[in-house]
Amino acid sequence: MSIMIDPVATAGLVTREVRRGERDDTPTKIAVARRTYAAERADLWDAVTSPERLPRWFLPVSGDLSVGGRYQLEGNAGGVVQECDAPEWFAVTWEFGGGMSWLEVRLTESDAGTTLELAHESPVVPEFWDQFGPGAVGVGWDLGLMGLGLHVEGGQDTDPAAGEAWTLSPDGVEFVRLASTGWADAAVADGDEEAAAHEAAARTVAFYTTPPEA
Repeated sequence: MSIMIDPVATAGLVTREVRRGERDDTPTKIAVARRTYAAERADLWDAVTSPERLPRWFLPVSGDLSVGGRYQLEGNAGGVVQECDAPEWFAVTWEFGGGMSWLEVRLTESDAGTTLELAHESPVVPEFWDQFGPGAVGVGWDLGLMGLGLHVEGGQDTDPAAGEAWTLSPDGVEFVRLASTGWADAAVADGDEEAAAHEAAARTVAFYTTPPEA
C-alpha cells in the first residue's frame, strides 16, 4: 500500500537526543528517539515484540525472543535478547555487518497514550561519525517509528520495499531531510561543531535518498 503522511508533521513527532557513553572502556554515542503514540501500552508492546506483528511495520523476525535467545531480522541485524520486563522495556544486542551495538526500548504510559523511547548505543568510529553523524542510525529509526505509527494508529501495514520506495519520493526526501537535520541539531547540543554536523547530515540525506544503481 502507498504511504501517505505529512512529512513535516510526522518528523516533528520525534524528539531526538545524542548522549555520550562508554562500554568496556570504549567511548560510545547513544542516539535516543522518543515518540508518543495514541495507543495502549499493551498494544504497543505487542506491536514491537510480536513476531506476527513486526513484519507488518518493520521486518520479519526469527529465532528465540526470550531472554538469552538469539533473534534475526530478515536482511538486517540479529543479536541476543539481554533483558526484558514486559510491557515496560527490553534490551538486545544489535549485530550487523560485523559490528556490535546495543538497543534498548522503553514504553511509558502518558496522558496522550504511550511514549516509546528507543536508545541505540554504538562504539565511536571517528571516520564514520564525521561522515554521517547520528543520522546514520537515527534516520533509519525515524522511518521505523513512522511505520509503527501507521500500524498502531492508522491500521496500515507497510513492507520494506514500500518504505524504501517512499524515501525516494518528494515527501520521503523531505522527511529524511527533516529527520537528519534534527539529528544534527541533537549532535550539536551534545557538543559537535555545528557546520560539520550539518554537513554530515547532508551526506546522510544523500545516503538514504539516492536510488540504488541498476
